[in-house]
Amino acid sequence: MTGRVEGKVAFITGAARGQGRSHAVRLAQEGADIIAVDVCKPVSGTDLIPASTPDDLAETADLVKSTGRRIVTAEVDVRDFEPLKAAVDSGVEQLGRLDVIVANAGIGNGGETLDKLGEQDWETMIGINLAGVWKSVKAAVPHLISAGSGSIVLTSSVGGLKAYPNTGHYVAAKHGVVGLMRAFAVELGEHSIRVNSVHPTNVNTPMFMNEGTMKLFRPDLENPGPADFEPVAKFMHVLPVGWVEPVDISNAVLFLASDESRYITGVPLPVDAGSTLK
Repeated sequence: MTGRVEGKVAFITGAARGQGRSHAVRLAQEGADIIAVDVCKPVSGTDLIPASTPDDLAETADLVKSTGRRIVTAEVDVRDFEPLKAAVDSGVEQLGRLDVIVANAGIGNGGETLDKLGEQDWETMIGINLAGVWKSVKAAVPHLISAGSGSIVLTSSVGGLKAYPNTGHYVAAKHGVVGLMRAFAVELGEHSIRVNSVHPTNVNTPMFMNEGTMKLFRPDLENPGPADFEPVAKFMHVLPVGWVEPVDISNAVLFLASDESRYITGVPLPVDAGSTLK
């Protein structure tokens, strides 16, 4: 089956690399044009995770173009509503419409219990992973309302369905995304706009495959690598894998963006190798 989102336009945040890039390419492969945004610079409090760059976003654009689809890009922080809205509006003006919103941008860090967490770490996490999701939808949804249809996919996490220690601010934000998803689904249903969330487990991207995460999983080792923390990561799952690939999440996003899911709304969809069963 091809052309599952043929002729549609998708707005994707956090699209410079990782899951966001994968979503952009996968939707383009199935016929969608893309509006792609990313902050493309370091974010305070995520020093152990290499920052996305303008070159990363340019590479995403090249990958989308190689499928034969169009793409409009912008360097925007999802915490900044007016530039975010301007980027969406410009993209719609150039591409002619908007059908899909994928609010994917997010950060990950941890290491402290909630009672020891610094206020700046809390504010940054909530600002990007929760408020940024709200602002992304707020900026783009008028175009879907005007069209009288559309699909919105919010990136949460298995951490939005269950708790883990030492990442309480992340867990709180990702649980909040579920609340946003359900509220948006109720409010936008009358416009034939569907709203769902995806809940990835560990994904093979820079946000997971980094020094900070590896030390979080293996604090007993000074310089752990993927082979050191894979057995611990496998323990999180029912299926015998430590992590999944970005395209595994993208395939779920594609399904929710396509008309195949035309009567599915308000659903938290785990892509978690059975993590939520444990």
